[in-house]
Amino acid sequence: MGEWKRINDRLKEMVLRHVPEPGLKQTEVPGLSLSRRLAHEVLENSLYHPCIGVMLQGRKKSVIGTEEYVYGEGQCLVVGVDVPSSFFVMDGTQEAPFLCVSLEVDKFMLARLAAEVPPAAGTPVEGPIRGVSVADVDVSVLDAFLRLTELLDRPEQIPVLAPMITREIYYRMLIGPQGEFLRRFHTLGSQSMQIAQAVTWLRDNYRSPLQVEELARRVNMATSTFHRHFKEVTSLSPLQFHKRLRLFEAQRLMLAERVDAASAGLAVGYESPTQFNREYKRLFGEPPHRNISRLRNARSGR
Repeated sequence: MGEWKRINDRLKEMVLRHVPEPGLKQTEVPGLSLSRRLAHEVLENSLYHPCIGVMLQGRKKSVIGTEEYVYGEGQCLVVGVDVPSSFFVMDGTQEAPFLCVSLEVDKFMLARLAAEVPPAAGTPVEGPIRGVSVADVDVSVLDAFLRLTELLDRPEQIPVLAPMITREIYYRMLIGPQGEFLRRFHTLGSQSMQIAQAVTWLRDNYRSPLQVEELARRVNMATSTFHRHFKEVTSLSPLQFHKRLRLFEAQRLMLAERVDAASAGLAVGYESPTQFNREYKRLFGEPPHRNISRLRNARSGR
């Protein structure tokens, strides 16, 4: 416990120094981001990408599909597929903000390593699995994250050492309690990887109309099997997932780029403004204009 606290405290110091104000910082280390946030009751919506996140201080709640996850200091969040998420920080003050470090998963590096590292003895056969996993972080993983973060103070070492430490993090995760979870999404031919491939295609083509049968064929699955496994992983049907991708992006366009509702709906693939307004209200609980005004007011502190 003493070693874990020493490493965690050092990581907290690093994040506080490199992120002096609340926000998310993408660092010079490929895939590594640092987050500092304050508690806020307003849900924020975003698309979580496959990543390994270590919580250093505070607590956070994420609603992913129909599932809720609460995680905090000492825990590791692993995201296996791109998933639309709503989240808010539960514990985070000026004196003790929510802090975390996150490493975006290099799918090709992790898949190659997963093929080299044998599964742990007694690994269960494939069954239903969600696209998100939360578990206590191992001290060896925490230590590797510290060494990766410390490269920010030695940028000349990043090109050589960052890939080595990243590979070490993947290895330590694969042999740890979340290893089987990671392996399933990075093993060729597994049903979880087929769903991950379908999700990636949806993420890149959400503006196009959804043809579930065609998408199932794309990943070599029968339509009924595809539908069942897609919902097991994401907790949403393909149609619900597709709609959420569109509506989250429309909300982002209106908030960040001040696009009007009609233009945002067209930009994400809706042909009918009426349908866009109806589905937006169904997901977010209020029409686009009212929702965006409320979010802007909340963010400005009014």
